[in-house]
Amino acid sequence: MKNSFQQFAAKLAEFADTSRDGYAIFSADDILLCANKAFLEVFFRPEAELIGQSFAAIMHSAFRTQKGPRIDADNIDSWLSRVQQLRRSRDFRLFEVDLVDGRWFLFSEQTLPGGEMLLQTKDITKQKIVEQHLNEHTRKLTDLALTDELTQIANRRSFVASVQAEITRCSRQHCAMAFFLLDIDHFKNVNDTYGHQAGDEVLRQVARLVKSTLREYDIFGRIGGEEFGIFLAQTNRDTAVEVAERLRQQIADEKLHIDGRELRITLSVGIALARDKTNFEQLYADADAALYQAKHSGRNKVIVAEYCVIL
Repeated sequence: MKNSFQQFAAKLAEFADTSRDGYAIFSADDILLCANKAFLEVFFRPEAELIGQSFAAIMHSAFRTQKGPRIDADNIDSWLSRVQQLRRSRDFRLFEVDLVDGRWFLFSEQTLPGGEMLLQTKDITKQKIVEQHLNEHTRKLTDLALTDELTQIANRRSFVASVQAEITRCSRQHCAMAFFLLDIDHFKNVNDTYGHQAGDEVLRQVARLVKSTLREYDIFGRIGGEEFGIFLAQTNRDTAVEVAERLRQQIADEKLHIDGRELRITLSVGIALARDKTNFEQLYADADAALYQAKHSGRNKVIVAEYCVIL
């Protein structure tokens, strides 16, 4: 039996020595007792420099030389204090570690009742690269689903969802709200005279100009065609009119350059105001009515749908 166990131990050591996975054993007081070649390579240190060293000393060296595990900390002792709270906190623990050279490893800790620990490392760099590509692809698909492809602002679906969420929040907090509908005046003439590519460029430039004027947390999106929507939370009538007039004037003063030609365009703006109980459909209908009035009273105007205020 003894000879059989010795053969098993020898063969296990042979497998560990040639394995691409890293293996190491730490004593109960966290001294590295033994490790195979693959584990030593994670720390870029020869066996003679690592065996007999404490875990803390090994991490101090990795932090100082910037080789091995990436330690994102200004203070290595504070980092070690946090890590030591996790080590041996469970009989078995699994976690990922990235190295300074860009590789990723899956670490597992198996702890015996007496405190001795078997540490295993497995190179998962290829899997992490695939995972990162998938995450990036998912993010791009999400952006495409929520963004208007032409103007790179929120599309109608995303805009409406964001506005509905803000309406709920504002209603709960009893704060004033303002909803704008912006429409480019005589936009059909731009398409008919200069072509649809020129019309697309006008839409892009208008979106860029409007977005640059708004606050970061204002909601701005393309409703469809040449119509845009803006939602301003915690905004009273005077502020809403001031913002809309500034937008209208900025667009009217801007010289748009399309294919070497200079164009001037104007906007008509309809504003709906509300407080407390309201919904997107009501705000949109009121703003649309105000926009209609602006269009049919000379264009290049801001009209407020006064009757839509809800108290």
